[in-house]
Amino acid sequence: MIKTTIKVDGMMCGMCEAHVSDAVRAVIKAKKVSSSHSKGVTEIISEEAPDSASLKEAIEKSGYKVLDIKSEPYEKKGFFRR
Repeated sequence: MIKTTIKVDGMMCGMCEAHVSDAVRAVIKAKKVSSSHSKGVTEIISEEAPDSASLKEAIEKSGYKVLDIKSEPYEKKGFFRR
């Protein structure tokens, strides 16, 4: 699993979060997409590392500015895991 964090400028409210999340879902197959306008961040959990160029293009077509995209390995933390 891969966790991709995108810094997004221009999100002002919950609808902005929905627009960015929908734009991401339209381009990649993701397990989870969550956006936060207060943090200015969108997080994606996916099987494979997404194509940064297509993510940036989709988000910027929605009217927001992508400042940074970072991917790293992700391991789901279980409740009883040590």
